[in-house]
Amino acid sequence: MSEETKSNNNINRIAVLCSGGDSPGMNCAIRAVVRTCLANDIEIFGIRRGYAGLLEGSQHQMDAASVGNILQKGGTILQTSRCPEFIKPEIRAEAAHILKRKNVDALIVIGGNGSFNGAWELHKEHGIPVVGIPGTIDNDIEGTDYSIGFDTAVQTAIEAVDKIRDTAHSHDRTFIVEVMGRKSPAIALHVGLCTGAENIIFPVQEEKEVDIDTIANDIKRGLKRGKGSSIIIASEGETEGLSHYVHNELLDKHKLDSRVCILGHIQRGGNPTARDRFIATQMGHLAVKSLLAGEKASVTAEQNGQVVLEKLENCLGKKFEVEEKYVEIVKTLSK
Repeated sequence: MSEETKSNNNINRIAVLCSGGDSPGMNCAIRAVVRTCLANDIEIFGIRRGYAGLLEGSQHQMDAASVGNILQKGGTILQTSRCPEFIKPEIRAEAAHILKRKNVDALIVIGGNGSFNGAWELHKEHGIPVVGIPGTIDNDIEGTDYSIGFDTAVQTAIEAVDKIRDTAHSHDRTFIVEVMGRKSPAIALHVGLCTGAENIIFPVQEEKEVDIDTIANDIKRGLKRGKGSSIIIASEGETEGLSHYVHNELLDKHKLDSRVCILGHIQRGGNPTARDRFIATQMGHLAVKSLLAGEKASVTAEQNGQVVLEKLENCLGKKFEVEEKYVEIVKTLSK
């Protein structure tokens, strides 16, 4: 890139951070950001521990070697954290002051919609150019069909459920397997479809919303045709205990015994899949190129199979819809 182009866009130094929950593939995005900056003669600084690290001034200059051999690693070499105090305008003002004092011209934020909201406010209030890279296993960010880490989390859960089904079959037993996702049904839906689950329990506001009778009838129907084991995939929801509630209700009301297996944070770790590496690398590259082209507030989104730029303001909410066409497939094939 020519000096004239750099001067026109006033981008000579970029900082990158990860915020919120970690997700496999974040390191791939960081690597792409760093090496794209270096290829364009831009200084790149890594901020450790997200917005909390930004407020502490925890940043260091990165070079090509600092991102060597990290494509296959889960988590994030920059570490991450949640920073609830960033919701306060005075805290964001301090963050902007720190960035300007350190001559940072633009900020790249890898994270979910909460992280994007922080970046959006930072841009609106203080004019700092920002680009978001969607990174969350929940795949619940509006404006993008995909977020980094989702494919790896699904694959990890599928492998676990496949092993659990071996035990379920050996003991003629029903297993309730709880996957992550909070309010998002995406992980549960994909895992349920790919493992042949008999039922999927999506996030609910209250336990009484779960249709225990239908779940029990499906299990009994399977028993009548000689099927000894069943797998029920349950989303974790925002409160703990849903899987154990289902277990207790099946036993108390229908005399059906089951076992609960909560996969938990195992879904966040591990080597990123090829899909996560492929998309994260494209997104990291595009994030830098967009800033150099003059973009001020955008997100690298996947739409219709392509990595494109979307306005940041269109990616601040969450998506919770259940894709009914896949639910219908699960119901049909489990009969």
